[in-house]
Amino acid sequence: MATAPASTMLLVTHGTDGDVLPFVRLGQELRAGGHPVTLLTHAHYRERAARAGLDFVAIDSQAQFERTLSDTPDLLDGLGWPEFYERNGLYEQMVLEFRALAERHRPGETVLVGRHTSALSVLFAAEALGAPAAWVAVAPIQVMATRAAMHAYRHLLADGLTRVRAEVGLGPVSGWDDRSAAPRLELGLWPGWFDRAGARSPAHVRLTGFPLPDDEDQALPPEAAAVLDGPVRPVLVTGGTGRMLHREFYDAAVEGARLSGRPVLLVVRHHDLVPDPLPPGVSWHPRLSFRAVMPRVAAIVHHGGIGTLSRALLAGTPQVILAHGVDRPDNAERLERHGLASWLPARRWTPEEVRALLARALERGTVLPPQDRTPAGGLGAAASLIAALPDEPAAESPADGIRRRLDHLSAEQRRMIADRLRGRLARQGP
Repeated sequence: MATAPASTMLLVTHGTDGDVLPFVRLGQELRAGGHPVTLLTHAHYRERAARAGLDFVAIDSQAQFERTLSDTPDLLDGLGWPEFYERNGLYEQMVLEFRALAERHRPGETVLVGRHTSALSVLFAAEALGAPAAWVAVAPIQVMATRAAMHAYRHLLADGLTRVRAEVGLGPVSGWDDRSAAPRLELGLWPGWFDRAGARSPAHVRLTGFPLPDDEDQALPPEAAAVLDGPVRPVLVTGGTGRMLHREFYDAAVEGARLSGRPVLLVVRHHDLVPDPLPPGVSWHPRLSFRAVMPRVAAIVHHGGIGTLSRALLAGTPQVILAHGVDRPDNAERLERHGLASWLPARRWTPEEVRALLARALERGTVLPPQDRTPAGGLGAAASLIAALPDEPAAESPADGIRRRLDHLSAEQRRMIADRLRGRLARQGP
């Protein structure tokens, strides 16, 4: 990455591995460029940040993190965002984030970086401190849903956000839908071919390519190693590290994979999501190193998370996706258009349909993506763009542009504009 004057980098993200680990890697890239880096995220990731050499601020406790994860499935079943924010203390968390950013801010030498859409504390701190800010999206849906999110902030969450802003010394927001309320830089961590396979990102979003998935090497448990060393390559099944899943995901995915006649490696952190009893031929593991496992499995059945799919792309592993909610259907459709995955919506989740898709994926063999589809380099490019922010002029808001043009008008031009406005108002009548 290009050398730039050292700036204090303050990173804020929320979610599970697919949202947090790219920020850990981004922090490592920025730190390698000579920048002090602090990561603000869930307590669950404290040790991972420490191993990456990043300073760390926990925005919750481990118990709070687990409680919020337990609440997330209800968001797919109709729980309202205002109720979710209130009962999980997310407004208080936002205040904590803001104050931590303000305490670590060095005037003229700080860049604020947040997860796209969720890191409102970054926007509020940028407004209060005059620091440049960047939002980083890990999946296209985060950019596509910006207008809907801003509508929610303006209406559904308005009272809570107004309370937050008052507590940190800011007034109410009046321009959520205006680009002037946006960060100076918006990045998308996916390549152009993935973007073109669905709704295109706005021109102002800079695409850097997939991040190489962050996955620390770890010794494989003997049971998993025995399955991988066996005569038949297994099928890997995972729904990621979160809990925002359709309640039938693991039942359909595990039984469909088992019907393929191959051994099944089931990876899910939460024991209560594991089918009980566990079917024959299925071994469960709370965590496995996908870097080590993915190239050695025949195929993967998964939920469509961006980290999982990019790791499978990197390994050339055939993918069957059971996609439901948030970014998953969009991710799955983009891969399917390029022949890199097959997917099923929730209404078609039966073991038989999963088995049929898996059989076709296995018949195709390993799907090696073309060279321009290989995920690589996304975080290095993102770090370079973020590091350059202090040297770039701030984008001019529409209101500032109008004021600047008015300031350069002559007295005669101002009189002509005033006369035209008076004439237009007269024609409109009272």
